[in-house]
Amino acid sequence: MTSAPITDPKTPTPQRQSPRTSPACGRSIGQWAERSALPLAWLLLVVVFSILSPDRFLTSGNVTSILGSQSILFMLALAALVPSMVGDIDLSLGATGALAAVVIAVLNVQHGVPVGVACLIAVAVGAACGGVNALFVVMFKTEPFIVTLGTGTFFTGLVFWLANSTTIVGVSGDLANWTFLRQVGKVPVQFYYCVLIMLIIWYVARFTPVGMRALFVGQSRDVAVLSGIKVTRVRVGAFILAGTIAALAGVLYVGTTGSAGPSSVDTFLLPAYAAVFLGATSIQPGRFNALGTGIAVLFLATGVAGLQLLGAQDFAQQLFYGAALVAAVTLSRLVRRPSTR
Repeated sequence: MTSAPITDPKTPTPQRQSPRTSPACGRSIGQWAERSALPLAWLLLVVVFSILSPDRFLTSGNVTSILGSQSILFMLALAALVPSMVGDIDLSLGATGALAAVVIAVLNVQHGVPVGVACLIAVAVGAACGGVNALFVVMFKTEPFIVTLGTGTFFTGLVFWLANSTTIVGVSGDLANWTFLRQVGKVPVQFYYCVLIMLIIWYVARFTPVGMRALFVGQSRDVAVLSGIKVTRVRVGAFILAGTIAALAGVLYVGTTGSAGPSSVDTFLLPAYAAVFLGATSIQPGRFNALGTGIAVLFLATGVAGLQLLGAQDFAQQLFYGAALVAAVTLSRLVRRPSTR
């Protein structure tokens, strides 16, 4: 005959933890909500503007306008993303894009250079601008914020000089046929160019040694140096690539408008960085990432287009971009803080 085990009445009986309240489950839900907050906010914005302006917001013409005209912002945001991933900042990207646009217009309109050749030269100019930034920031170890602000001002001076302080019109329509006018599924093909570059950056950052090293440099340069990573090479490459992509934004601008002038791309710099920082709160919270940046661009473009359809004045766009940048930087800092504890 067996007797029941004797238990101490003071000893609490262990309770089985309910799966619904398990810490792992709570963390999983929290992480999902964190990653999905921006896409859900974008969808909510679409629903709100669809209700407020049902006859115009979801029309094919408006969707085409949003995705086509905001491709310049999309491309410039991807340019701003690259140095941000390695812990740098480049405030000259808007001026670099404007310089590339003016180079295309001057070569094609004033000197008769084929527009395709002019675009290649403009992209090379953008890469050279990135190389100048890399020289001063990386090689001479100066502060990127101040240096790129200075080089951006210098590049803007070159734009005014080349364009003679005027807007150059009459660029060959062949460029528009390969950017804004040609459509796939009623969406301008230039939007797909941006998506392609976004996916390339995402793939390189997630699945290649080069991307892993770049992210490592962005997290801690001192640790990256001790790990044998060539930090200088990574940072130089980031600046040159950023200048190249910014030049592509200039190409898209000329293709969209058929012209180029002193303020061609520079006005997109603020919303571009708003998209970069806002994207760091989504998909991979706490890290600058390409997919998050792409969703952030759609969020900003949808907000601006919706406000315009509701009759908001021009200053509302600047208010929206400015508020988005402040909110993005704040949220990005709050999201990154737990990972550094």
